[in-house]
Amino acid sequence: MADDELDRLAERHGVATRFTDWRGRDVPVAPDTLRAVLDSLGVDDSTPPTPPHARKDPPRLPRVERAWGFAAQLYSVRSRGSWGMGDLRDLADLAAWSGGGPGAGFVLVNPLHAAEPAPPIGPSPYSPMSRRFASPLYLRVEDVPEYAALGPGEREAVASLAARARSDGAIDRDAIWTAKREALETLHRVPRTAARQREYERFRRREGTALTAFAAWCVLAERHGADWRRWPAELRDPKSPAVAAAVPDERADFHAWLQWLLDGQLAAAQRAATGAGMPIGIVHDLAVGVAHGGADTWIHRHLFADGMSVGAPPDEFNQRGQDWGQPPWHPGRLAAAAYAPYRAMLAAALRHGGGLRLDHAMQVSRLWWIPDGASPADGTYVSYDREAMLDWLVWEASRAGAVVVGEDLGTVEPGLRRLLADRGVLGTSLLWFEQEDGRPLRPERWREASLATVGTHDMPPITGFAHGDHIALRDGLGQLTRPRVQEEADHRRQFAAWLDLLSEEGLLRNPPSAVLEALDDGSSAYDAEVVAALHAFLARTPARLIGISLADAVGERRPQNLPGTVDEYPNWRVPLADSAGRPVLLDDLPERVVAPDPFSARTPEP
Repeated sequence: MADDELDRLAERHGVATRFTDWRGRDVPVAPDTLRAVLDSLGVDDSTPPTPPHARKDPPRLPRVERAWGFAAQLYSVRSRGSWGMGDLRDLADLAAWSGGGPGAGFVLVNPLHAAEPAPPIGPSPYSPMSRRFASPLYLRVEDVPEYAALGPGEREAVASLAARARSDGAIDRDAIWTAKREALETLHRVPRTAARQREYERFRRREGTALTAFAAWCVLAERHGADWRRWPAELRDPKSPAVAAAVPDERADFHAWLQWLLDGQLAAAQRAATGAGMPIGIVHDLAVGVAHGGADTWIHRHLFADGMSVGAPPDEFNQRGQDWGQPPWHPGRLAAAAYAPYRAMLAAALRHGGGLRLDHAMQVSRLWWIPDGASPADGTYVSYDREAMLDWLVWEASRAGAVVVGEDLGTVEPGLRRLLADRGVLGTSLLWFEQEDGRPLRPERWREASLATVGTHDMPPITGFAHGDHIALRDGLGQLTRPRVQEEADHRRQFAAWLDLLSEEGLLRNPPSAVLEALDDGSSAYDAEVVAALHAFLARTPARLIGISLADAVGERRPQNLPGTVDEYPNWRVPLADSAGRPVLLDDLPERVVAPDPFSARTPEP
């Protein structure tokens, strides 16, 4: 096929033949990439394009009332009662305290999606086995009603397991789940009351065949590993008779029961949030995709594109691009399925929360597809029917009475931000990225329809950023693309510009020169002042929602995730600590939080 014919075929099926890179350059997509993507889509000259979604009335979410809240990586927020990582009881307690004391309107947490059912368990909450179901790692064992029926000896055994799971070091999900699973297996054997049994049966009927299939995947994954592509051939099809024969009813029931427990504890967390006066409550996070060999791709194999991974093209912060190792939805087959799995996933995520954050909001419109074996730079954009994707997103959020926030950072196609805003979906405004003509953007120039934060989970907390910890860390790992002295000089110049604007706004008590001098000397004398000033700055913007990282509020310096690393840095395993690295427990937050309310010096409502 000639290149011009290849281009026409690609464009007819929503595959970009060229794109604008982060430097503003027009870049053609390589013919080999186009052929690989079209082959994955299963199209040729005779394949008609998927007809566009037809709708009668454009759904729209109502205007969000202004509020602020904490953003937390829940696993890092440990308490004296949790088993080595933050859990759903900790989430309930965090919501109850922050809503009732500091006056927060929401708590935004990392994705709580299902992970591997047996060690080794991947640490990243953004690379789950399923986005439809949740991870029992977050269960509080002692909150399971059957725990009350245990005898003294059994309770002592559970306490011993809890002690084994706890550690002062990095979060060890393998050890935690090994201990929790043994305790939960004990509780699963406890007879349930008649009322509890009826509730469980109602839950199973509600969740239907999706839960049955997920439980079967969990049983097989325990035995054969979490990548179904490496299972015996007869087990790779969930409808195969061999699957039914290989899955014991009792073990499948255990995994279905875990999801029932999660449903109850998630509901309790949202009740704690709204009971404390939060107008929104828990805002859950929806990852952009799932692992190649996980439960969702096993159950809905035909809805995912073969031979492709989702990622991002090269940009200013990741100049080699990113490959997230997650297969994309097949746009045509998803549409042919009336978006049913997508809608069920959204409904599940919104069932026990007041909001939903879309990681990489561009997932509703287009994704960067990377052929297997190719570099992230050798991918291309593939379009989805964004009207349909947005319709179902807004519909499900409307039914739940929830707010929706899209992480629309990085390369965003023209018109998408406006389309999201027109549907009532908030964007994301990140302070370090908000610039105009190379200068920090003044607060009145920020957009209103957004969640405004200082940083993200992929960036160092404010204190670490101010001291340039990330530069030293990346330098030690060989990640810098230019000399460290240049990185540090550029960082100091940009940070100084922000300090100048904070001073102009009257938000710094001390002159910027004094703050910079202290930072140059390694002094922490002004750290708390800078943290408070930046959050007060956010409150002066018209943004509907203001997010404060819990890590920033306690002075943490270490990032939760260092993009571009796997084992070189303990990504997603860093427990919450203060600026000196001392653990900060949930129980201690009332005395340790630095900046509880960015609206304390309230500005007029926009």
